[in-house]
Amino acid sequence: MKEISRGVYPVMITPFTDQNAIDWNAVDEIVEFYVRQGCQGVFAVCQSSEMFYLSEDERVELARRVVKAAAGRLCVVASGHVSDGYEDQVRELRRVADTGVDAVVMLSNRLAAQDEDDDVLIRNMHRLLEALPDVNFGVYECPHPYKRLLTERVLQEMADCGRFSFIKDTCCDADRIARRVQVLGGRVKLFNANAATLRETLLAGADGFSGIMANYHPELYVWLMENLHSRPEDARRLAAFLSMMSAAEGCCHPVCAKYHMNLVDVPMSLHTRIRSSEEFGPLDRHAIDDLLVMEQSIRGALGL
Repeated sequence: MKEISRGVYPVMITPFTDQNAIDWNAVDEIVEFYVRQGCQGVFAVCQSSEMFYLSEDERVELARRVVKAAAGRLCVVASGHVSDGYEDQVRELRRVADTGVDAVVMLSNRLAAQDEDDDVLIRNMHRLLEALPDVNFGVYECPHPYKRLLTERVLQEMADCGRFSFIKDTCCDADRIARRVQVLGGRVKLFNANAATLRETLLAGADGFSGIMANYHPELYVWLMENLHSRPEDARRLAAFLSMMSAAEGCCHPVCAKYHMNLVDVPMSLHTRIRSSEEFGPLDRHAIDDLLVMEQSIRGALGL
């Protein structure tokens, strides 16, 4: 099984041209931005990538392009697991695996319907594992089309089978994450998607951050992980800032993230497939402009 590094894994946004095609040059530039900011990995072809609005071919090509652009400098995990039927899931997971990603990420809500229990989820999970015996997997508690949180029973099953290396946790509960870390016992790395609980969960043994705000100031999350114990007071203040700034997640994502990318010299259109860029109004722009000012202030205080 491939080793997944601890650290910061931005949930990658997909840049589009104004003609609604994937902007491949901008994909490369986003990857370079993550590398420059010190990220250890990237979660490509995820919900922030608008994967439910990409064709299967686009999902596969996006994963392949990110692997190529990363060129071994980042761990690349990717999903694209959007189908309902078993045969379709096997095909799409195989195609993503063949792009060379370090882990293929299943969606927990694709493994069982909302009214089905853990027995169904575990059975379906093992069917996929058996169909793809050479693939290293992860799991993402994706909120769409419904959020299915992993129970401790399922986590134990994942850890025991030895086929999983990555979990993107979206429970947003520090105590629950601490228990999950204990269940996983270091056999599967857990990445918290929630900035507000990040510091506490890192202290409890979580392996990193994989959230929306790593598209804005990933180097601050990297700094937090690297200095959590050596500079605890500064880490505490930074964690408070990151928690407060995570409110920007609700600011017309992913248009706001694309706007911020432009502010930090990663040019791209604001076009998305899930909403009109016209929804991103003057007040939203002002909020992201102010966010950048605060980021720069924090960087100065930390000596970055």
